[in-house]
Amino acid sequence: MDTPARQNLGISAYTWLKTDIIRGVFPPGEKLLMSRLKARYSLGVGPLREALSQLVAERLVVAVSQRGYRVASMSLDELHDVYDARAQLEAMLLALAIERGDDAWEADILAKAHTLAKVVKVETADEMLDVWDTRHKAFHTAMVAGCGSHHLMQLRNGLFDQAERYRHLWLRETVFSAQALERKRQEHTALVEVVLARDSQRASAMMREHLMTPVPIITQVLETQGLV
Repeated sequence: MDTPARQNLGISAYTWLKTDIIRGVFPPGEKLLMSRLKARYSLGVGPLREALSQLVAERLVVAVSQRGYRVASMSLDELHDVYDARAQLEAMLLALAIERGDDAWEADILAKAHTLAKVVKVETADEMLDVWDTRHKAFHTAMVAGCGSHHLMQLRNGLFDQAERYRHLWLRETVFSAQALERKRQEHTALVEVVLARDSQRASAMMREHLMTPVPIITQVLETQGLV
């Protein structure tokens, strides 16, 4: 039976390794050498193998028969498929939320929108990215949380994980550009207005368009960096 300490080590290994893969510390196709992972995270083989197995299940890592593990490749086909699936599901969840959401749901959307629009000055670029992304995720989650379906929200989380490496490329292009952030702020404001007006059809269409806007930017970054 796993002890709490062992479980915590496994969680730490998973969290650290996943973050490093998403942020490109280990680029697509790179072999994940156990010796390097042990040195980087100061962890033993057991927790690292558990983390690698979980990341294989999430398709961020590929197990190579008898030869260890590699970071999964990235592709334009996967980019378009994952983002289209996310946009379609998010639009459906938003329609359900508009149908089922109550006053508390509306209030939470307004609170999260306000917090996102008021990102304060932070010390470092990475901190800026983390703060904005955390608040951005919270805002979008609040939008669809009114759907009231735990299972659909789990599906949403899975697609979000699949998109995370691609999203990070977009975030770095967006968060450090005042002009890009202002465009996002305007899109979010427009979305909130339509959602609170309970215009399900228009809100769903706007959400699909909103979630697909990063695709051309990510495509350009992938090609420029030689990742596809």
